[in-house]
Amino acid sequence: MTAKKGAQPIIIVRKKADHHDDEHGGAWKVAYADFVTAMMALFIVLWLLSASEKVQKAVGGYFQDPTGKGKQVGSTSAGIGETLTLSEKQLKEIKEKIEQAMKQIPEFKDMQNQIKMTMTAEGLRIDLLETKRGLFFDTGNPTPTAAGGELLKMLASELIKLPNKVAIEGHTDSTPYGRPDYSNWELSADRANAARRILTESGLDDSRISQVRGFADQRLLLKDDPTNPSNRRISIIVRNQGMDEQDAKLAGAQPTAALPPKPVKSEKPSAVMLPAPTAAAKK
Repeated sequence: MTAKKGAQPIIIVRKKADHHDDEHGGAWKVAYADFVTAMMALFIVLWLLSASEKVQKAVGGYFQDPTGKGKQVGSTSAGIGETLTLSEKQLKEIKEKIEQAMKQIPEFKDMQNQIKMTMTAEGLRIDLLETKRGLFFDTGNPTPTAAGGELLKMLASELIKLPNKVAIEGHTDSTPYGRPDYSNWELSADRANAARRILTESGLDDSRISQVRGFADQRLLLKDDPTNPSNRRISIIVRNQGMDEQDAKLAGAQPTAALPPKPVKSEKPSAVMLPAPTAAAKK
């Protein structure tokens, strides 16, 4: 094929793309930013490890409640007069400390299987379960035994170290009490109060006692065996933050008053036309 005469030649211009070296890119900036962030995190961790316990609690309180609505947020004050939020880790630490302290009691070998510690939504619950012969309280007696009093004194020495409020519960089994004027209700409440007195006499401030409850046999530990001695127990609860506030709100909440029924409009009775008396009626 030959080009036509007089046609303009076609010129193709090819541009060679410039390739920059890798060292002139921006990837190193991302890597450097990651390195600086990691170093900052390391310095913060090292600072927290060397900081005091109050500072650690204050920083932890901020991350648990960044909105600032809690009682201990971004402050070194430990919430005087209020309880602290107990995390699962803190509850486990308290549980281990109490277990270690109980091992120092000579009678601990006889009672270690009768002490149950569980972590609940309310806080750390310590249940002192009775035996058939009566370990912490003699059967039918509201006064603690020597072993029960010793254990309560030890618990008081550990509870003093915590700022949390404490609730005390008394429970019985379903066996009826032998006196008509003294039932399981009185017995459970008296045992809870006896435990409270020992705790306060051992140094626990009375203002730390949040509630003293007597439940009789209404909250059995072994529902399938209501007369089992383990149902007779004293429960000491190290309460979480907010529990007392919630109780106060519930106690102070005004019940919604029922609206009075709308009055029914009574219609005026229409006049009744009586028939005209007959001659016999007139007589």
